[in-house]
Amino acid sequence: MMARETRAASKETIMTTLSNRPNTALMVIDVQNGVVDGAHRREDVVANIAELVDKARAATVPIVWVQHSDAQLERGSEAWQYVPELSRAEDEALVHKFYGDSFEATDLEEVLAAAGVGRLLVAGAQTDECIRSTIHGAFVRGYDVTLVGDAHTTEDLSDWGAPPPELVIAHTNLYWGNHTAPGRSAGVVATSDVRFDGGGGLLSDGS
Repeated sequence: MMARETRAASKETIMTTLSNRPNTALMVIDVQNGVVDGAHRREDVVANIAELVDKARAATVPIVWVQHSDAQLERGSEAWQYVPELSRAEDEALVHKFYGDSFEATDLEEVLAAAGVGRLLVAGAQTDECIRSTIHGAFVRGYDVTLVGDAHTTEDLSDWGAPPPELVIAHTNLYWGNHTAPGRSAGVVATSDVRFDGGGGLLSDGS
């Protein structure tokens, strides 16, 4: 039975199945012009992601930027570019992907392994496509995965039978906050509650 409230992620829940991977990384997924143009609460979500990036940099936590390419997001086009509010530092990893799951046919696993990362803090777009695909892909590969509940978004696809975007986001937060599997943890946290401990770990209970 699903609990009525999602579990808040905390330092005590870190239990990745990956050996010698004690660090946390912030993953920023597909916050590109052509992806978030017209997305639900775009400005608020992008501002929250910018805040997460600032927090991660201040604590020297690795940041991994993911950038999608396909027929609608041709590499090098304006739609393919990241939004102007977010800028990747030269020493921060950039992973180019072609599928919803950021691990598929990319070097993401190698990037995370090299940084000793076993826990991911995830933000970006779109909630019902690449966010869901990636958090599930990470979880089945043994990572602890924390979704930042107010730092992901999607477009309105209700004309095609989907729920309105605010409900897509709310439902994703609900079920991910109650997701479980042996030897790893899932959780949802608000941007304002994200705290890094300065040693590559994540404190997200607001303390």
